[in-house]
Amino acid sequence: MGFDINQKRVDMMRRGEDPSNELEASEFEGCDIHFTADLNDLKDVEFFIVAVPTPIDNQNIPDLTPLLGATRTVGQVLKKGDFVVYESTVYPGCTEEDCVPLLERLSNLRFVEDFKVGYSPERINPGDKEHTLESIIKVSSGCDPESAELIARVYELVVKAGVHRAASIKVAEAAKIIENTQRDVNIALINELSIIFNRMGINTYDVLEAAGTKWNFLKFQPGLVGGHCIGVDPYYLVYKAKEYGHNPEVILAGRRTNDGMGDYIAGCIDAALGKPSSVLVLGLTFKENIPDLRNSKVVDIVAGLKARGHTVTVHDAFADAEEAEAEYRIALAGPLETLSAFDAVVGAVIHAPYAALKAEDFARLVRPGGLVADVKGMWRSLALPASFARWSI
Repeated sequence: MGFDINQKRVDMMRRGEDPSNELEASEFEGCDIHFTADLNDLKDVEFFIVAVPTPIDNQNIPDLTPLLGATRTVGQVLKKGDFVVYESTVYPGCTEEDCVPLLERLSNLRFVEDFKVGYSPERINPGDKEHTLESIIKVSSGCDPESAELIARVYELVVKAGVHRAASIKVAEAAKIIENTQRDVNIALINELSIIFNRMGINTYDVLEAAGTKWNFLKFQPGLVGGHCIGVDPYYLVYKAKEYGHNPEVILAGRRTNDGMGDYIAGCIDAALGKPSSVLVLGLTFKENIPDLRNSKVVDIVAGLKARGHTVTVHDAFADAEEAEAEYRIALAGPLETLSAFDAVVGAVIHAPYAALKAEDFARLVRPGGLVADVKGMWRSLALPASFARWSI
């Protein structure tokens, strides 16, 4: 049973269309799955898996609205003997402190005695065809030894890489949140180094290539940290840490650095242009080759350029134009081949069509003497006309 409150999404899945563009239509064929938005269809379900977004608000405070909404849905149909497993990234304690009391109240059942709860964080990497659900070790947990083992065995039915049984629900919650926090802090370090190297006139990617020849060098790259995981999850840990009386300075410093990169990049491009110009930004999604626009930090580049007096056109090879308009009030440009003669082109996301651009494409897209701003370093080896100015993070 696949349940979603978005009827449009349900209809797409019924037609064999993956809203996230992760699965081919052929992968839906022969699947014994009933996609529904009807709560009545859930009355016979015995094992619930809750996987909804866990965003933050404008003050970087955890917004549990989707999570508690999904919990209310489950609570209305929960029966004695059922299992509820959460996969959404949360702070340690959220499952048992925020979700379980709601389940008890709505179902009139007793936690542990009447129903079991577990936590098994989602670990897939959007757009990654190699590291899929089946090939990534799954972390799972339960509210008691019996539920912990049964939940692990359920996941072992589909996860070929195996299941790690965490010591408790809180341990599993904490393990997930530090995975993304660690990445965030490491990327922040490289972003800060890129700012330093930029002032020195040194190409950051050249430095990383050289340093990366050492076996134990961690190969992180500079750039924008958006999306619904790495750019959000550290704030969940910060929220809980402050509740316990600790101000996590390293985590917050990393967040400040990464959250400021969009405007920093806009400032560098503005300085390179020197005057109000027409700018084409290639890419709006938070990551390459996926349509997901959640918490896109490219938006900060666009806003920063507009605030500095530039006229900005945005193109994305994968994003939905209606969603971009509704979410960010950004009108996406038409086919790339119809665009030409900008003062600057900004490579913001490594979508495959952008990485494949050739010198003749830039000759059409950029006016003679214009700027090619390569935020992601995807055009480093591309020979461009000598008249073009180049900037990289």
